[in-house]
Amino acid sequence: MLGLLLIAAQSTVAAPVQPATIPPIAAAAAKRSVQQDFEAAAALQAADNHAGALAAWEALEKRIPTNKRSLAIIHIRKANSLYELGRSDDAVTAARAGLAGLPAADATLQSDRYYGWTILARIAENALDYSGAAVAYRQAESIAPSDGDRLAVFRGLIETETFIDPDAATRDMARAEAFMAPLPLEAKNKAMLKRVKSQLLLNQGQFAAAQSEAGASVKLLGGLTAKTDLDDVASRSNYAIAALLGGKTEEARRYMAMTGAGRLNKGSFDPGTQMKVPDCGGEAGLRPEDMAVVEFYIVDDGRVVAAVPVYAAGGGAVALEFARAVRNWSFDPAQVKLMPNFFRYRARVELRCSTAFQRPAVSDYLDGDLGAWLTAKKIALPPLATGSDAVALPALRAQLAAIEAKEGGDALSLVPILHSLGKNEVVSREETNALERRALAILIANRAPATARLAVERVVWASNAADKWSSKRLAREMVPGLTMPVYADDAPARAALRLLLADLTRSFDERRASELLKQIGDDASLPANHPLRVGALIRLASLEQSQGDVESARAAFERSGLSANQCALLDAPPKRVSVGGTFPDEARMWGFEGWTEVQFDIAADGKVLNERAVVSYPPFIFSKAGRETMAGARYEKSYRPDGGLGCGGTSQRVRFMIGQ
Repeated sequence: MLGLLLIAAQSTVAAPVQPATIPPIAAAAAKRSVQQDFEAAAALQAADNHAGALAAWEALEKRIPTNKRSLAIIHIRKANSLYELGRSDDAVTAARAGLAGLPAADATLQSDRYYGWTILARIAENALDYSGAAVAYRQAESIAPSDGDRLAVFRGLIETETFIDPDAATRDMARAEAFMAPLPLEAKNKAMLKRVKSQLLLNQGQFAAAQSEAGASVKLLGGLTAKTDLDDVASRSNYAIAALLGGKTEEARRYMAMTGAGRLNKGSFDPGTQMKVPDCGGEAGLRPEDMAVVEFYIVDDGRVVAAVPVYAAGGGAVALEFARAVRNWSFDPAQVKLMPNFFRYRARVELRCSTAFQRPAVSDYLDGDLGAWLTAKKIALPPLATGSDAVALPALRAQLAAIEAKEGGDALSLVPILHSLGKNEVVSREETNALERRALAILIANRAPATARLAVERVVWASNAADKWSSKRLAREMVPGLTMPVYADDAPARAALRLLLADLTRSFDERRASELLKQIGDDASLPANHPLRVGALIRLASLEQSQGDVESARAAFERSGLSANQCALLDAPPKRVSVGGTFPDEARMWGFEGWTEVQFDIAADGKVLNERAVVSYPPFIFSKAGRETMAGARYEKSYRPDGGLGCGGTSQRVRFMIGQ
């Protein structure tokens, strides 16, 4: 898991530590035997034999079924084994049961409480549920058994809050610095906190201050030397990004060169076999100007098993959406074997969304139907939020409490508040699930129309499990909805549900996604210009094109009723006549190699327009050069009566290699 690997690399105290003294286990019989078995299970866990430890914990559960205190302790340790085995949902259940069973008045169990909360925090952080992670880290911070444990929690708390509530992250950083100041900590631990602060400042647009803090972190780690480990890489990379964004190009290149990024002695770091950026629009409302830097971790079989946002222009929600997209990437296993550890554990890329097939958001349509129905019922809707979700949250909570006190807990007027809270980025996944389930029950009781109900139930499905980023998991949650009469018998609702499922399944089952989209396009119950039908046909065109079926792609796009001269929809796109651009001098000087994927349009006269880099490695190094390369390219002229685009929405990868 990336969270564990990165935390361990960043600080010697960053991973949760089990209590040094194991609490005694009481049992009606064979007390010594139970204690010995407990110690044996703990030893298996310490040796990373997670399957063996899980079996041992489960055996102990059966031996002491009525001892609530002892069971609670075992549940918490069992949660760690489950998590390490990839069973996150079961781990959350075990950790919650353990925390609930620990006697509140027993001060000797504080270490166990801390351990339980840190397990929940790690699961949420790795699942990109940063709101849930921040809640759990905050609980753990107040009961951390040692200074090192508390500093580790500050790391997780501030890094997650940076992308959901930067004001809270700023306050917690100040507390962390005050806490750390008098402690005789190792330089590595001080460097870790400096690095975390640099990332916070970077995302607040304070580039000079971010550069200063990252520089202090580098200095604490021994300076800009030829010796580089994963701690050095993160701090140096933060410095380079801050310097580049702040216009300090020469300093940035020097620090970037000393991260190892863009420099391989053997093997290659080419684009992955599956490396798609998300379409603009969609459920996250991504805009062409949004950008993020994401760091990811690749395992032996080529899968990206974890990704974390580093920086985003566009806000924390943008950062998390791009990180979720990277979780679906994959690389050639043979290529992975040749990668140095840096490229396995610390690769960073610069990302933007694709404008080739901008996707209307299904949630916007559903929420619109919900709002229209509530308005018809004379239910007031909350005002549109103008600030951050963190700023809006207290007012929403106060509104909810006021309506509950006045009208009761089942009032229809609660639905818009519950739904707004459920979609708030600062609310944890588990609380979101509880809020939206309440809203759903009220809607069912009031016989809400199918699309209004689906607006809420889709969020319930999305928040049912710990790994909320997983497309496969969410698809499994939603598939039964296809046969529920309330949705199956309503044309817009079944179209919306199929569209949501198609978006999910495209990343792992394109054939199934195509089937769902065709069902929507062929549904005679939907008007030809229905927004859900149009949205399905746009997606189908994109999918058919990616599979090489240009004719079907063109037919699907034409059925959408939209007019566009998509390169993807032409049998023979304009032929490239020449290409421009040069290898950046600074990159050559420092020995950088890299690549970009550039998206652009082609005018009828063959000139390139609207060029933009959508994927760049290393971040910011070749983005400009990639754009300039394609901006200087020329294509064959193509006749258009209106003189408009000859071809729009195409892309080209540009590699920057230094000759041997």
